[in-house]
Amino acid sequence: MKVGDEVIEFIEGLCPVPEGRLIGQMMKLEPFQKKFIKAVYSNKKGQPRKVRRAILAIARKNGKTALIAALLICHLVGPTARRNTQIISGAMSRDQAGLVFKLAQKMINLSPILTAECRVTPSQKTIVGLSMNVEYKALSADGSTAHGLSPVLAIMDEVGQIRGPTSDFVEAILTSQGAHDDPLQIFISTQASSDADFLSVMIDDAERTQDETVVMHRYSADEGADLMDKKQWKKANPAMGSFRSEEDLKGQLEQAARLPSMEASARNLLLNQRISLTGIWLAPSPWKQCSDAPDMQLFKDTGAVIGLDLSARIDLTAAVLAQTDHEGVTHLFPYVFTPLDGVEERSKRDRAPYADWIRDGYMIGVSGSSIDYDFVAEYLRNDLEDKEIDITGICFDRWRIDLFRKACDECGAFPYAEWIPVGQGYKDMSPRCEAFEAALLSKRMRTGAHPLLNLAAANAVAIRDPAGNIKIDKAKASQRIDPLIAAIMALYEVTESDKMEGEFDVAGLVG
Repeated sequence: MKVGDEVIEFIEGLCPVPEGRLIGQMMKLEPFQKKFIKAVYSNKKGQPRKVRRAILAIARKNGKTALIAALLICHLVGPTARRNTQIISGAMSRDQAGLVFKLAQKMINLSPILTAECRVTPSQKTIVGLSMNVEYKALSADGSTAHGLSPVLAIMDEVGQIRGPTSDFVEAILTSQGAHDDPLQIFISTQASSDADFLSVMIDDAERTQDETVVMHRYSADEGADLMDKKQWKKANPAMGSFRSEEDLKGQLEQAARLPSMEASARNLLLNQRISLTGIWLAPSPWKQCSDAPDMQLFKDTGAVIGLDLSARIDLTAAVLAQTDHEGVTHLFPYVFTPLDGVEERSKRDRAPYADWIRDGYMIGVSGSSIDYDFVAEYLRNDLEDKEIDITGICFDRWRIDLFRKACDECGAFPYAEWIPVGQGYKDMSPRCEAFEAALLSKRMRTGAHPLLNLAAANAVAIRDPAGNIKIDKAKASQRIDPLIAAIMALYEVTESDKMEGEFDVAGLVG
């Protein structure tokens, strides 16, 4: 009998499902999981194991973390336990590392046999297998250090999150295994987004060298696959139909098919394709469906919030009015300023007809070669007073805001407005971008087909961090997107106000 068969028998006989619909029942491994285990532990009992490194690359929600927890327990008290050894699980974040530990802890607590065999210390995220004195510890790149450890087994979770070809955290773990004759490294993760990232380098090396000491199983959709091809779903999600919900997968991929900003992330996380998490943000069709003119009377009756994106002195400064009506539709009206000197050269540089838009009233030309914040503040004050629109809040990026606020104070603009700082990183921009996408998808937006908003929407590039948070990257946009950034900040402020509570469910529309 090979060790892999013993491992499968141990897991299915002693490891309970830790949570969910089948909690407490013994785990039932899927065929792809059994195949992986048999490949890793292909040696017969008592014989040396040939495999030193194992890689399972698979889409999210296919039971990666539960499999890690079960393998850990097997090395603690099962057929692969070795006396007086250390084993570790590692993850790039403290939360992910804690999740592995908690699942193992839940399995142990649900089994009287495992409870008797293990001593769990939650405060230190450690578990000791008592019969063989095997110690397990959960580590994270942003927390515990791997120095001083000598693990015979290291299981790494979601190493696809490592950006670049190396990681000090992982290297410290792998180099700490040198004291053992047959150490084992197991990497279970969704693919990285770039060929140059750590996991991609390992996968490519395994495929190129066909090293007999490395097992590499990858489940991913074909390159260029249609997002809505169910056969491709199954290729990347072998657990689909069992504990991977097909309906959930379908819903997320349908949304990704509508929004380019979601497609790259969906291909990477849901279809396990190696694809950059950057892309044009807003699909043309939903954007065009929101091109009705804003109701200026709404601004007059209820006031408005301004989203403000100040520019460098020679570029665009945008101030976008936003207000939401009683039906939950957000109306947007932009003011866009640019210096008159050199406008023709900037039109060529940005591939946009600025001179024509100034002539047609879509842009405001500022005399001279740079943006004069005094002029902008006075223009907004005068025009909004003429339109009888009160400004209740100003959402702004902090860059150069001290100069603009000074100009407003000197001319008496916006005396009663609340000034609301908005960071431009993932933390502040992700919920604002999601709210903007949700309004677009549900057709709860009126842009007036303003050419500056259209230009920005057609060129905004979205980037996502490993957790799926989103922001707009100005450096990656091929043209100016200042009016869109201002609109995103303003829309969030009016849709998240108390009067909109319960009407605008962003979480249900943007996954």
